[in-house]
Amino acid sequence: MQVLTIASQKGGTGKTTLAAHLAVEAERAGAGPVAVVDTDPQGSLASWWNTRVTETPLFAAVNIRQIREHLAQLQAQGIHLVVVDTPPQLIETIEAANTIADLVLIPARPSPHDLRAVAALVDLVEQAGKPFCFVVNGATPRSTIATDALRALAEHGKVAPVTVHHRVDFAASMIDGRTVGELSIQSRSSQEIALLWKYVCTQLQKPVRRPRNG
Repeated sequence: MQVLTIASQKGGTGKTTLAAHLAVEAERAGAGPVAVVDTDPQGSLASWWNTRVTETPLFAAVNIRQIREHLAQLQAQGIHLVVVDTPPQLIETIEAANTIADLVLIPARPSPHDLRAVAALVDLVEQAGKPFCFVVNGATPRSTIATDALRALAEHGKVAPVTVHHRVDFAASMIDGRTVGELSIQSRSSQEIALLWKYVCTQLQKPVRRPRNG
């Protein structure tokens, strides 16, 4: 079983939307059974899942203080992939979610505030000894600021070669528990999510580094 943690210390980066979309895309691509975990007290991912008609992905209620035990139970139940959504600012929760991850995906919007916030999270991930990559999320199509964001993030680590752009279908799909691919598999948004999942899948296959000493 593999664990994908989606983390950012800043709110509004689109963590929940990416968690939902990547979980559904992974299931569609044959990487399931997939379970989603919502560690954010706000419960946005849980609210999205509760409005779904489709039975997959599964939702797993997890106590962050017992997350290893709960993950072991999910593995025993045959779950192949767990996607963990994290809250902003709650450092202990983010650290716990990083510790059990096979890969930490860090979304960042192409704005100065988002780009300045990534360094602290990178420190947390590196302390846990986990591989990570960034994804530029919510970009305006054909904007120079998105290109600048890619360069800025690359100074801190690996950046996904897929940029997820801001489109209204992302918000529209989340209202009733769906994803852009479930609205229209041919849409540009759906194609971006499919490409992002393919990249994330390749990164999940790589070995996990050992935690840093000290």
